[in-house]
Amino acid sequence: MSYSIKFGNRRIGNGAPVFIVAEAGVNHNGKIKIAKQLVDDAVASGVDAVKFQTFKSEMLTTKQANLAEYQKDQIKEHESQFDMIKQLELSYDSFVELKEYCDKKGILFLSTPHSSDAVDFLDPIMPAFKIGSGDLTNLPFLRMVASRGKPIFLSTGMANLQEVREAVQAIQEVGKSELLLLHCLTNYPADIRDSNLRAIRTMKSEFNLPVGFSDHTMGIAASIAAVALGACMIEKHFTTNRNLPGPDHKASLEPEQLTELVETIRNTEAALGTGLKEPTEQEIKIREIVRKSIVSVKTIPKGAVITQDMIDIKRPGLGIPPKFYNDIIGRKAIKAIQEDSILTWDMID
Repeated sequence: MSYSIKFGNRRIGNGAPVFIVAEAGVNHNGKIKIAKQLVDDAVASGVDAVKFQTFKSEMLTTKQANLAEYQKDQIKEHESQFDMIKQLELSYDSFVELKEYCDKKGILFLSTPHSSDAVDFLDPIMPAFKIGSGDLTNLPFLRMVASRGKPIFLSTGMANLQEVREAVQAIQEVGKSELLLLHCLTNYPADIRDSNLRAIRTMKSEFNLPVGFSDHTMGIAASIAAVALGACMIEKHFTTNRNLPGPDHKASLEPEQLTELVETIRNTEAALGTGLKEPTEQEIKIREIVRKSIVSVKTIPKGAVITQDMIDIKRPGLGIPPKFYNDIIGRKAIKAIQEDSILTWDMID
C-alpha cells in the first residue's frame, strides 16, 4: 500500500522526507516588502516551500461577515471581516513578483486560492494547489480545482469524517489529481489538547491517501508528534514578529522557532529509522564489550566434568553466550582451563 504523491521532481509520502511548508499566509500585512522578508526567513530555516493566500476581498466575503472570535482577540477595533482582510490583500501583480522572488531564492512558491479567479491566476505559476479548510465543503470549488489535474493538498479543519469523505469523492470523481489530506484544527491558536493527532492514522486507513498536519497550535510539539505518527507533510504559520498587528501573528512561529521546527523534524525522521529491529554498526562493536560470556571461576583440569561451581557469567561477550550455560554443565574439558578464562567451544567436548 502506497501513501505518496508526486509533483514535478518532488515526492511526498512513504519513503520521502517530511515535506515542510512555512505558512506565511497573510502575515505580510498587505506589504510586499514584508512578504519578501518572510520568503528570506523561510529559505534560511530550510523548509521545502513557503505559502501565501491569494484572494480579492470582494470575491472572498460579504461586507457584513463577522470576525471569528480568535480574530476579534487579535484586532483591537472590531471591524468587519471584509475590512480586516482588505488590509491583508496583495495584488496579483505582487504574487507574480513573489513567485519570481521565490524562484530566485530557490524555494517552492505556493499559495491558497480562495476563489475561482485566484485558481485561474495561480494555475500557471504553481505545481500544486493547497485548499484551505474553509473550502472543504465547497464541492463545486473542489471539482473546479481538481479539473486542473494538479496535486491537491486539502486541509480538513472543522470537518467530520463524512465531510472529508464527500470532499475526497468530489475531487476524485473529476480527474486524476493526486490528493494529500491535512489534519487540521481551525483555531488560531488551537489548544494542543484538542489536536487529536491519531486522526492522521484514521484518515490514512480510511482513504488510502498520504496525510499531513497543518499545525495551528503554539510551539512545535504537536508537529513533532504528528511526524512520529506518520504525517508526511507539516504546514506551520510563521511571522517576522509575533507582536505585529494582524489575526495570525500570535499563533505563528518566529524565524528562530521555524528553524528549530525544521531541525527537530529532521532529527525525528532520523530517530524513527527503518522499523527493522537490528543492531547498528556501532552497537555491533560495543556488544562484544558489554555482553557476557561463560567464564571459569577456578582452574578446570583437562578431562574434568564441568560442574556449576566451576563457571559463572561475566563480561566481555567474546566466548560462549550465557544462553548455553545449562548445556555446558556435565560436559568435559578437552584442555586445561585456567581460572577466570572465557570459555570457547574448542575447550569442551
